[in-house]
Amino acid sequence: MKLICEKDKILKALNSVTKAVAIRTTMPILEGILIQTNDNDIKLTCYDQEVGIEYIINDCEIEEQGATVVNAIMFSEIIRKLPEKEIKIAINDKNLLVIECEGSLYKLATMNPEDFPELPEINIENSIELEQNALKDMIRKTIFAVSNEENRPIFTGCLFETKSNKLNVVAVDGFRLAWKSKVLTTQTNDFTAVIPGRTLIEVNKIILDSFDIIKVGIAKNQALFEIENCKIVTRLLDGEFLNYSKVIPEKWETRIRVNTNIIADCFERVSLISSSSIEKEKKYPVKVSVEVGKITISCTNQIGDAKEELYVTTEGKNLEVGFNPKYFLDALKNISDEEVFIDFGTSISPCIIRSVEEEGDYRYMILPIRLKND
Repeated sequence: MKLICEKDKILKALNSVTKAVAIRTTMPILEGILIQTNDNDIKLTCYDQEVGIEYIINDCEIEEQGATVVNAIMFSEIIRKLPEKEIKIAINDKNLLVIECEGSLYKLATMNPEDFPELPEINIENSIELEQNALKDMIRKTIFAVSNEENRPIFTGCLFETKSNKLNVVAVDGFRLAWKSKVLTTQTNDFTAVIPGRTLIEVNKIILDSFDIIKVGIAKNQALFEIENCKIVTRLLDGEFLNYSKVIPEKWETRIRVNTNIIADCFERVSLISSSSIEKEKKYPVKVSVEVGKITISCTNQIGDAKEELYVTTEGKNLEVGFNPKYFLDALKNISDEEVFIDFGTSISPCIIRSVEEEGDYRYMILPIRLKND
Protein backbone atom coordinates (compact mmCIF):
# COMPACT_ATOMS: atom_id res chain seq x y z
CA MET A 1 0.00 0.00 0.00
CA LYS A 2 1.28 3.43 -0.95
CA LEU A 3 -0.74 6.65 -1.04
CA ILE A 4 -0.59 10.45 -0.85
CA CYS A 5 -3.40 12.53 0.68
CA GLU A 6 -3.95 16.00 2.08
CA LYS A 7 -3.81 16.20 5.87
CA ASP A 8 -7.19 17.91 6.25
CA LYS A 9 -8.95 15.11 4.35
CA ILE A 10 -7.41 12.40 6.54
CA LEU A 11 -8.05 14.36 9.72
CA LYS A 12 -11.71 14.92 8.88
CA ALA A 13 -12.14 11.17 8.42
CA LEU A 14 -10.25 10.36 11.61
CA ASN A 15 -12.36 12.76 13.66
CA SER A 16 -15.38 10.67 12.67
CA VAL A 17 -14.19 7.06 12.75
CA THR A 18 -12.10 7.15 15.94
CA LYS A 19 -15.31 7.66 17.94
CA ALA A 20 -15.85 3.91 17.47
CA VAL A 21 -12.44 2.78 18.77
CA ALA A 22 -12.67 0.27 21.63
CA ILE A 23 -11.35 1.84 24.84
CA ARG A 24 -11.12 -1.11 27.22
CA THR A 25 -10.69 -4.40 25.39
CA THR A 26 -8.61 -7.58 25.49
CA MET A 27 -8.53 -7.57 21.67
CA PRO A 28 -5.81 -5.20 20.37
CA ILE A 29 -7.29 -5.34 16.85
CA LEU A 30 -10.34 -3.42 18.16
CA GLU A 31 -8.01 -0.60 19.23
CA GLY A 32 -6.95 -0.30 15.62
CA ILE A 33 -8.11 1.52 12.53
CA LEU A 34 -8.54 -0.43 9.31
CA ILE A 35 -7.03 1.43 6.34
CA GLN A 36 -8.04 0.17 2.88
CA THR A 37 -7.56 1.55 -0.62
CA ASN A 38 -9.93 1.12 -3.54
CA ASP A 39 -9.00 2.75 -6.86
CA ASN A 40 -8.49 6.43 -5.85
CA ASP A 41 -10.33 6.19 -2.53
CA ILE A 42 -9.23 5.44 1.03
CA LYS A 43 -11.63 3.77 3.44
CA LEU A 44 -11.06 4.12 7.20
CA THR A 45 -12.99 1.91 9.62
CA CYS A 46 -13.19 1.57 13.40
CA TYR A 47 -15.45 -0.93 15.16
CA ASP A 48 -15.79 -1.80 18.86
CA GLN A 49 -18.40 -4.51 18.11
CA GLU A 50 -21.22 -2.27 19.29
CA VAL A 51 -20.67 0.80 17.10
CA GLY A 52 -18.88 0.80 13.76
CA ILE A 53 -17.95 3.89 11.71
CA GLU A 54 -16.71 3.86 8.12
CA TYR A 55 -15.47 6.92 6.22
CA ILE A 56 -14.41 7.08 2.56
CA ILE A 57 -11.87 9.72 1.46
CA ASN A 58 -12.31 10.42 -2.25
CA ASP A 59 -9.82 11.53 -4.90
CA CYS A 60 -6.52 10.57 -3.29
CA GLU A 61 -3.32 9.62 -5.07
CA ILE A 62 -3.02 5.84 -4.71
CA GLU A 63 0.27 4.43 -6.02
CA GLU A 64 -0.21 0.90 -4.65
CA GLN A 65 -3.43 -0.73 -3.43
CA GLY A 66 -3.50 -2.47 -0.06
CA ALA A 67 -4.87 -2.71 3.46
CA THR A 68 -3.54 -2.66 7.01
CA VAL A 69 -4.50 -2.01 10.64
CA VAL A 70 -2.63 0.32 13.01
CA ASN A 71 -3.32 1.61 16.49
CA ALA A 72 -6.04 4.22 15.95
CA ILE A 73 -5.13 6.64 18.72
CA MET A 74 -1.42 6.72 17.87
CA PHE A 75 -2.09 7.09 14.14
CA SER A 76 -4.61 9.89 14.62
CA GLU A 77 -2.39 11.79 17.07
CA ILE A 78 0.55 11.67 14.66
CA ILE A 79 -1.60 12.89 11.75
CA ARG A 80 -3.08 15.65 13.92
CA LYS A 81 0.35 17.06 14.80
CA LEU A 82 1.89 16.91 11.33
CA PRO A 83 2.29 20.09 9.19
CA GLU A 84 -0.63 21.18 7.00
CA LYS A 85 0.81 19.50 3.92
CA GLU A 86 0.43 16.35 1.85
CA ILE A 87 1.05 13.16 3.79
CA LYS A 88 2.63 10.05 2.32
CA ILE A 89 1.58 6.71 3.83
CA ALA A 90 3.08 3.37 2.82
CA ILE A 91 3.79 -0.16 4.04
CA ASN A 92 7.53 -1.00 3.92
CA ASP A 93 9.20 -4.38 3.47
CA LYS A 94 9.16 -4.93 7.28
CA ASN A 95 5.36 -4.51 7.32
CA LEU A 96 5.61 -1.19 9.16
CA LEU A 97 3.33 1.73 8.31
CA VAL A 98 5.55 4.62 7.20
CA ILE A 99 4.15 8.16 7.57
CA GLU A 100 6.05 11.02 5.87
CA CYS A 101 5.29 14.74 5.77
CA GLU A 102 7.97 17.32 4.93
CA GLY A 103 10.78 16.51 7.40
CA SER A 104 8.66 14.23 9.61
CA LEU A 105 9.02 10.45 9.46
CA TYR A 106 7.15 7.93 11.63
CA LYS A 107 6.90 4.15 11.52
CA LEU A 108 4.14 2.19 13.24
CA ALA A 109 3.65 -1.51 13.87
CA THR A 110 0.74 -2.97 11.93
CA MET A 111 -1.80 -5.74 12.45
CA ASN A 112 -3.31 -8.19 10.00
CA PRO A 113 -6.31 -6.57 8.26
CA GLU A 114 -7.93 -10.01 7.86
CA ASP A 115 -8.30 -10.14 11.67
CA PHE A 116 -10.32 -6.93 11.76
CA PRO A 117 -14.03 -7.74 12.32
CA GLU A 118 -16.35 -6.89 9.45
CA LEU A 119 -19.16 -4.41 10.04
CA PRO A 120 -22.50 -6.23 10.17
CA GLU A 121 -24.54 -6.46 6.98
CA ILE A 122 -27.78 -4.57 7.49
CA ASN A 123 -30.94 -5.52 5.66
CA ILE A 124 -32.89 -2.30 5.97
CA GLU A 125 -36.55 -2.86 6.83
CA ASN A 126 -37.57 0.75 7.48
CA SER A 127 -35.85 4.06 6.81
CA ILE A 128 -36.32 7.80 7.13
CA GLU A 129 -34.59 10.85 5.67
CA LEU A 130 -34.33 14.25 7.32
CA GLU A 131 -32.04 17.25 7.49
CA GLN A 132 -28.92 16.84 9.61
CA ASN A 133 -29.72 19.97 11.63
CA ALA A 134 -33.18 18.60 12.44
CA LEU A 135 -31.80 15.31 13.76
CA LYS A 136 -29.06 17.17 15.63
CA ASP A 137 -31.72 19.28 17.35
CA MET A 138 -33.83 16.23 18.24
CA ILE A 139 -30.88 14.41 19.78
CA ARG A 140 -29.71 17.50 21.70
CA LYS A 141 -33.15 18.03 23.21
CA THR A 142 -33.53 14.45 24.45
CA ILE A 143 -30.13 12.79 25.02
CA PHE A 144 -29.56 14.36 28.46
CA ALA A 145 -32.55 12.39 29.83
CA VAL A 146 -31.10 8.99 28.88
CA SER A 147 -30.44 6.71 31.86
CA ASN A 148 -26.90 5.81 32.94
CA GLU A 149 -28.04 2.78 34.95
CA GLU A 150 -27.03 -0.46 33.26
CA ASN A 151 -29.56 -2.47 35.30
CA ARG A 152 -32.24 -1.02 33.00
CA PRO A 153 -30.43 -1.15 29.65
CA ILE A 154 -33.50 -0.26 27.55
CA PHE A 155 -33.50 3.22 29.13
CA THR A 156 -29.84 3.82 28.19
CA GLY A 157 -31.09 4.57 24.68
CA CYS A 158 -33.55 6.85 22.91
CA LEU A 159 -36.75 5.55 21.40
CA PHE A 160 -37.06 6.38 17.69
CA GLU A 161 -40.70 6.00 16.72
CA THR A 162 -42.44 6.87 13.49
CA LYS A 163 -46.20 7.19 13.65
CA SER A 164 -48.49 8.84 11.09
CA ASN A 165 -45.43 10.16 9.21
CA LYS A 166 -44.07 11.85 12.32
CA LEU A 167 -40.76 11.02 14.01
CA ASN A 168 -40.80 10.95 17.82
CA VAL A 169 -37.54 10.73 19.79
CA VAL A 170 -38.00 9.93 23.48
CA ALA A 171 -35.57 9.50 26.40
CA VAL A 172 -36.44 8.51 29.98
CA ASP A 173 -34.41 7.64 33.06
CA GLY A 174 -37.10 6.93 35.64
CA PHE A 175 -37.17 10.47 37.06
CA ARG A 176 -37.71 12.52 33.91
CA LEU A 177 -38.72 12.21 30.29
CA ALA A 178 -37.76 14.21 27.20
CA TRP A 179 -39.84 14.01 24.01
CA LYS A 180 -39.21 15.73 20.66
CA SER A 181 -41.33 15.35 17.55
CA LYS A 182 -40.95 16.29 13.88
CA VAL A 183 -43.19 15.83 10.86
CA LEU A 184 -41.34 13.98 8.08
CA THR A 185 -41.49 15.31 4.53
CA THR A 186 -41.30 11.87 2.90
CA GLN A 187 -43.74 9.00 3.40
CA THR A 188 -42.54 6.31 5.82
CA ASN A 189 -43.83 3.20 7.54
CA ASP A 190 -44.57 3.12 11.26
CA PHE A 191 -41.77 1.53 13.32
CA THR A 192 -40.04 1.70 16.69
CA ALA A 193 -36.37 1.20 17.59
CA VAL A 194 -34.29 2.00 20.67
CA ILE A 195 -30.85 3.35 19.73
CA PRO A 196 -28.08 3.44 22.39
CA GLY A 197 -27.47 6.88 23.85
CA ARG A 198 -23.74 6.50 23.42
CA THR A 199 -24.20 6.02 19.67
CA LEU A 200 -26.44 9.08 19.40
CA ILE A 201 -23.89 11.23 21.24
CA GLU A 202 -21.27 10.27 18.65
CA VAL A 203 -23.70 10.70 15.74
CA ASN A 204 -24.45 14.20 17.02
CA LYS A 205 -20.74 15.05 17.00
CA ILE A 206 -20.36 13.89 13.41
CA ILE A 207 -23.43 15.37 11.73
CA LEU A 208 -23.47 19.02 10.73
CA ASP A 209 -25.80 21.87 11.59
CA SER A 210 -26.88 21.96 7.95
CA PHE A 211 -29.79 21.14 5.66
CA ASP A 212 -27.87 18.21 4.15
CA ILE A 213 -29.79 14.96 4.34
CA ILE A 214 -29.07 12.07 6.69
CA LYS A 215 -30.57 8.65 6.11
CA VAL A 216 -31.50 6.47 9.08
CA GLY A 217 -32.11 2.80 8.31
CA ILE A 218 -33.56 0.33 10.79
CA ALA A 219 -33.14 -3.45 10.61
CA LYS A 220 -34.17 -6.18 13.04
CA ASN A 221 -31.38 -5.51 15.56
CA GLN A 222 -29.21 -2.84 13.91
CA ALA A 223 -29.45 0.77 12.81
CA LEU A 224 -27.52 2.53 10.04
CA PHE A 225 -26.83 6.27 9.75
CA GLU A 226 -25.60 7.44 6.33
CA ILE A 227 -24.23 10.92 5.66
CA GLU A 228 -22.19 11.83 2.61
CA ASN A 229 -19.01 9.69 2.84
CA CYS A 230 -19.68 8.36 6.34
CA LYS A 231 -21.64 5.35 7.64
CA ILE A 232 -22.38 4.60 11.28
CA VAL A 233 -23.62 1.15 12.28
CA THR A 234 -24.97 0.38 15.74
CA ARG A 235 -26.81 -2.38 17.54
CA LEU A 236 -30.33 -1.71 18.81
CA LEU A 237 -31.35 -2.22 22.43
CA ASP A 238 -33.73 -5.06 23.29
CA GLY A 239 -36.64 -4.69 25.64
CA GLU A 240 -39.95 -2.97 26.24
CA PHE A 241 -39.69 0.82 26.23
CA LEU A 242 -41.96 2.95 28.38
CA ASN A 243 -45.39 3.70 26.88
CA TYR A 244 -44.60 7.40 27.17
CA SER A 245 -47.91 8.68 25.80
CA LYS A 246 -49.72 7.10 28.77
CA VAL A 247 -47.60 8.82 31.44
CA ILE A 248 -47.43 12.40 30.16
CA PRO A 249 -50.23 14.36 31.87
CA GLU A 250 -52.62 16.13 29.52
CA LYS A 251 -54.20 18.38 32.19
CA TRP A 252 -52.69 20.79 34.69
CA GLU A 253 -53.83 22.40 37.93
CA THR A 254 -51.25 25.21 37.97
CA ARG A 255 -49.44 26.85 35.05
CA ILE A 256 -46.74 29.51 34.90
CA ARG A 257 -45.40 31.34 31.86
CA VAL A 258 -41.82 32.52 32.32
CA ASN A 259 -38.66 33.65 30.51
CA THR A 260 -36.52 30.54 29.91
CA ASN A 261 -33.12 32.06 30.73
CA ILE A 262 -34.30 33.96 33.80
CA ILE A 263 -35.81 30.92 35.54
CA ALA A 264 -32.80 28.82 34.52
CA ASP A 265 -30.51 31.34 36.22
CA CYS A 266 -32.66 31.13 39.38
CA PHE A 267 -32.37 27.34 39.49
CA GLU A 268 -28.64 27.60 38.80
CA ARG A 269 -28.08 29.86 41.79
CA VAL A 270 -30.26 27.88 44.19
CA SER A 271 -28.58 24.63 43.14
CA LEU A 272 -25.34 25.97 44.64
CA ILE A 273 -26.91 25.29 48.04
CA SER A 274 -28.90 22.23 46.94
CA SER A 275 -25.85 20.32 45.70
CA SER A 276 -23.16 21.84 47.88
CA SER A 277 -19.73 20.26 47.45
CA ILE A 278 -19.31 20.27 51.23
CA GLU A 279 -21.96 17.54 51.51
CA LYS A 280 -21.26 15.50 48.40
CA GLU A 281 -23.25 12.52 49.62
CA LYS A 282 -26.47 14.49 50.01
CA LYS A 283 -28.65 16.08 47.37
CA TYR A 284 -31.33 18.39 48.68
CA PRO A 285 -34.45 19.15 46.66
CA VAL A 286 -35.43 22.71 45.92
CA LYS A 287 -38.89 23.85 46.92
CA VAL A 288 -40.98 25.49 44.23
CA SER A 289 -43.86 27.61 45.54
CA VAL A 290 -46.38 29.12 43.14
CA GLU A 291 -48.68 31.95 44.20
CA VAL A 292 -50.70 34.40 42.15
CA GLY A 293 -48.22 36.22 39.89
CA LYS A 294 -45.12 34.86 41.64
CA ILE A 295 -42.90 31.79 41.91
CA THR A 296 -40.43 31.20 44.74
CA ILE A 297 -37.55 28.73 44.39
CA SER A 298 -35.80 27.93 47.68
CA CYS A 299 -33.58 25.42 49.47
CA THR A 300 -32.51 25.06 53.11
CA ASN A 301 -29.94 22.63 54.52
CA GLN A 302 -27.00 22.47 56.95
CA ILE A 303 -24.87 24.57 54.61
CA GLY A 304 -27.25 27.50 54.41
CA ASP A 305 -30.36 28.61 52.60
CA ALA A 306 -31.25 30.21 49.30
CA LYS A 307 -34.38 31.86 47.94
CA GLU A 308 -35.20 33.29 44.53
CA GLU A 309 -38.46 35.14 43.86
CA LEU A 310 -39.65 35.70 40.35
CA TYR A 311 -42.76 37.53 39.15
CA VAL A 312 -44.42 35.50 36.42
CA THR A 313 -47.76 34.94 34.71
CA THR A 314 -49.72 32.29 36.63
CA GLU A 315 -52.95 30.39 36.14
CA GLY A 316 -54.73 27.98 38.46
CA LYS A 317 -54.09 27.01 42.07
CA ASN A 318 -51.33 27.89 44.51
CA LEU A 319 -48.81 25.06 44.87
CA GLU A 320 -45.76 23.90 46.82
CA VAL A 321 -43.64 21.06 45.39
CA GLY A 322 -40.04 19.76 45.50
CA PHE A 323 -37.72 18.96 42.58
CA ASN A 324 -34.15 18.03 41.75
CA PRO A 325 -32.86 21.34 40.27
CA LYS A 326 -30.51 19.53 37.88
CA TYR A 327 -33.47 18.10 36.00
CA PHE A 328 -34.93 21.56 35.51
CA LEU A 329 -31.59 22.97 34.39
CA ASP A 330 -30.95 20.16 31.90
CA ALA A 331 -34.29 20.84 30.28
CA LEU A 332 -34.17 24.65 30.33
CA LYS A 333 -30.63 24.79 28.91
CA ASN A 334 -31.77 22.81 25.89
CA ILE A 335 -34.75 25.02 25.09
CA SER A 336 -33.85 27.78 22.66
CA ASP A 337 -37.22 29.55 22.82
CA GLU A 338 -37.59 32.73 24.85
CA GLU A 339 -40.48 31.59 27.04
CA VAL A 340 -41.80 28.32 28.44
CA PHE A 341 -44.94 27.05 30.07
CA ILE A 342 -44.37 25.00 33.24
CA ASP A 343 -47.47 22.97 34.07
CA PHE A 344 -47.97 21.42 37.52
CA GLY A 345 -50.49 18.95 38.87
CA THR A 346 -50.33 18.22 42.59
CA SER A 347 -47.31 18.12 44.92
CA ILE A 348 -46.80 14.43 44.05
CA SER A 349 -47.52 14.49 40.31
CA PRO A 350 -45.05 15.29 37.50
CA CYS A 351 -44.65 18.71 35.95
CA ILE A 352 -44.36 19.42 32.24
CA ILE A 353 -42.07 22.01 30.62
CA ARG A 354 -42.97 23.05 27.08
CA SER A 355 -42.24 25.88 24.69
CA VAL A 356 -44.74 28.71 24.42
CA GLU A 357 -44.04 29.11 20.69
CA GLU A 358 -44.02 25.43 19.70
CA GLU A 359 -46.15 23.84 22.40
CA GLY A 360 -46.80 20.61 20.51
CA ASP A 361 -43.25 19.92 19.32
CA TYR A 362 -41.44 18.92 22.48
CA ARG A 363 -42.09 18.31 26.16
CA TYR A 364 -40.08 17.56 29.27
CA MET A 365 -41.62 15.72 32.19
CA ILE A 366 -40.01 15.81 35.66
CA LEU A 367 -41.10 13.79 38.68
CA PRO A 368 -41.24 15.69 42.00
CA ILE A 369 -39.35 14.87 45.20
CA ARG A 370 -41.39 14.61 48.36
CA LEU A 371 -40.53 17.46 50.72
CA LYS A 372 -39.94 16.67 54.41
CA ASN A 373 -43.08 18.42 55.52
CA ASP A 374 -45.25 16.60 52.94
